[in-house]
Amino acid sequence: MTASKSSRARNARRGAQAGPVRNAGTARNGAVRSGNGAGARSGAATRSGAATRSGVATKNGAAARGAGTARADGRPRGRAASGDDLDTRASGTGPAVWLQLTTFALALAGLGVSIYLTIAHFTESTLAGCSETKGLVNCTKVTTSAQSYVFGIPVAVLGLAFYLFAVVIMSPWAWRAARREIHLVRIASLVVGIGFVLYLLYAELFIIGSICLYCTSVHIITFLLFVLTMFATAAWGLKPGAAWPQRLTPRNLARQRSAPQVNEL
Repeated sequence: MTASKSSRARNARRGAQAGPVRNAGTARNGAVRSGNGAGARSGAATRSGAATRSGVATKNGAAARGAGTARADGRPRGRAASGDDLDTRASGTGPAVWLQLTTFALALAGLGVSIYLTIAHFTESTLAGCSETKGLVNCTKVTTSAQSYVFGIPVAVLGLAFYLFAVVIMSPWAWRAARREIHLVRIASLVVGIGFVLYLLYAELFIIGSICLYCTSVHIITFLLFVLTMFATAAWGLKPGAAWPQRLTPRNLARQRSAPQVNEL
């Protein structure tokens, strides 16, 4: 009886001593588990934060790169220049296409009249549609007068030579030439031409006393060429003329795709 009581007392003391140890271990294990959970959560948060920061950096970097590839005019940098871009740039460089075509057509018309006057002069034929009365209009009187020669050269031949040169210098290809000398020669030739026209008008009105309709048409064409050339010089200077707009044909599209990259600041 005494032995069993003593054994129960020892067992009770051992149980009392083992209880705190188990509770401490359980507490330690719980703390470790809770610590691991918190660490995992905080680590995940850290990783998420890093990912967020890297994501922001990535987006910012992409935005910076995107901003770097944009030009001031809104078009992306580093692409091939299209036909519209080239036309837009060229359209402000020099005389417009309409002026080039107008002067070229006027020069062709003057050349046609000059050829006809030259043929009529050497064949001594009557000019069609021109009266030969004693009134103001008398083509035969004008073309056979002494003033129809300058330095022994027929005026009709001088006009033919002038308009042969005018067709070349008024062509769109000459308007788009990059050499300033070509544009200066055009201006000089028109100054000489309008001076010669003023002399012929004086001769017709005050010396001969009659006018020739064909000669007058040449005078008007020369005057229009002079006005348009001076206008082009005043408006655009001596810059090359604007290029003609290109049609969107498969060949032009292939040429645009193979064009070099245009990088602008």
